Amino acid sequence: MAIPRDFINELIARTDIVELIDRRVPLKKAGKNHSACCPFHSEKSPSFTVSRDKQFYHCFGCGAHGNAIDFLMEYDRLEFVDAIEELAGQLGLEVPREQGSKRRDNDLSRDLFQLMEEAANFYRQQLRSHADRKKVEDYLAKRDLSTEIVGKFGIGFAPDGWDGLLSRYRNSQDAQDKLLTGGMLIAKDSGSRYDRFRDRLMFPIRDRRGRVVGFGGRVLGEGTPKYLNSPETPIFHKGNELYGLYELKQTHRDPQRVLIVEGYMDVVALAQFGVDYAVASLGTSTTSDQFLLLLRNAKEVICCYDGDKAGYAAAWRALETALPILKPGNVVRFLFLPEGEDPDSLVRKIGKERFESQFDSCSTIEEFLFDNLAKLHKNNESALIKDAISHVEKVQDSVLQDILLKNLAYRLKKNNVIELRRAIDIKIATPVSDHKGLKGRGTPLRLAVALLVQHPSLGVGLPPQPAIQHLQMSGINLLLELLDLTREHTFNTAQILEHFREHAQWPALKKLAQWEHQVADENLQQEFRKALIWLTNQYIEQRYQELSLKQTHTKEERVQLQKLISVMKSQG
Repeated sequence: MAIPRDFINELIARTDIVELIDRRVPLKKAGKNHSACCPFHSEKSPSFTVSRDKQFYHCFGCGAHGNAIDFLMEYDRLEFVDAIEELAGQLGLEVPREQGSKRRDNDLSRDLFQLMEEAANFYRQQLRSHADRKKVEDYLAKRDLSTEIVGKFGIGFAPDGWDGLLSRYRNSQDAQDKLLTGGMLIAKDSGSRYDRFRDRLMFPIRDRRGRVVGFGGRVLGEGTPKYLNSPETPIFHKGNELYGLYELKQTHRDPQRVLIVEGYMDVVALAQFGVDYAVASLGTSTTSDQFLLLLRNAKEVICCYDGDKAGYAAAWRALETALPILKPGNVVRFLFLPEGEDPDSLVRKIGKERFESQFDSCSTIEEFLFDNLAKLHKNNESALIKDAISHVEKVQDSVLQDILLKNLAYRLKKNNVIELRRAIDIKIATPVSDHKGLKGRGTPLRLAVALLVQHPSLGVGLPPQPAIQHLQMSGINLLLELLDLTREHTFNTAQILEHFREHAQWPALKKLAQWEHQVADENLQQEFRKALIWLTNQYIEQRYQELSLKQTHTKEERVQLQKLISVMKSQG
């Protein structure tokens, strides 16, 4: 790992997860914890809890859980290193790094972010001062874009010519190399370089932290391509970003609705007319990462498409992308515009109020799914049901899957889901909701691990457990690692989880960190010791079985067997 483990431990220890989350999701005190409606799925009653003692969050509705780093990765959609840097920046700490290629990669990313910001500043300056600015100003006026909107989105101008941006870095080969890596320059076979963007209106694309990661350039005349986008780079991945999301979040901390459109100009034009909650999917089909990002930022997502054949095909692709990630409470709807119109042209014709009134006729995701399948299988109910169920099975959330099946049964006038399945003579397991988390105490080993993860102080000063070290049982090595980790150090739950982030058992530990083990606080020490005693007894029995089955014994084994028999008798 490029970042020292000790620094990450210190970072988590110095971060108050309650304060961190409260700045993004307002929390209310609820007993010894804090609660809110979950930021990762839509709900009416709060099921999202944050523990200051454990420095851990958990949602009983959707199962989201983790420490401060996990929250930033999930909520702000940051990479691990970016989340570390964000936390360190809030505490005024410099992130140390071990030697290696990852450090060089991170240094490259930091330089790219700086160069991209410089490029955005250059394009904005050209819009104000270049000799050709009049034609750009005329274009903006024609599109009714105000100075305020141009400034809000940081729109600029890439002048005609091959070296507008390049000329600023004539004396820096290193900067040129990095601009090439960042997609701002193109290299010829001869080795010479030139600007990628020329004579275009420039739209900077910002990530969730407001950093410029790429650009979209729109031609001012009739040239092609109409839109030119930054290529994939070390800091720009189209499928992970949404144009306009950063600007939207600066205006609406907790947006009720987000509109997905196709182009940069659609986003900007809608904002000019007061519809300031639109984002664009950067010219590609909306990805699952983009959907997740939107569903965590808004209560309702409306996918806006042209009302032609291509628009319906794009909507169907979006539906198939969204289905596997949906959870109960997620609202995804589809709006199809009149043929020949796009959001930009339509909002100019009819204004904000009439544009927004179209939302009343949007199709829900289940309506769009079942209506389209009904058209496809007009006179074949069995084929319709099979096709519908095959799509519903893509939904990972069992509760929502059951809701959709019941919706389908109602539409087809079946009394229940069982009758629906019988109509095509197939068997599908009835979904069972487990969203309330694990109940009961489970095995003593499971309980011991859970108690130690949730209350690491139980392991402080605990002497080694020699018998347990020889126990042959799945999961015992994890317990031993936890015992060694907590014996001489005081940790909280968040630090324990972070220590095991790259461990194969990390997902299991995260679940155990929020497992409802039903042990009262005053009995934690007693139950933990009882679990260790049980494991010790398991070894005694296991070792007794091994020795008793042997035909001959060494002197040491005979002595050990007598001791084991004595211990087992004393236990009753």
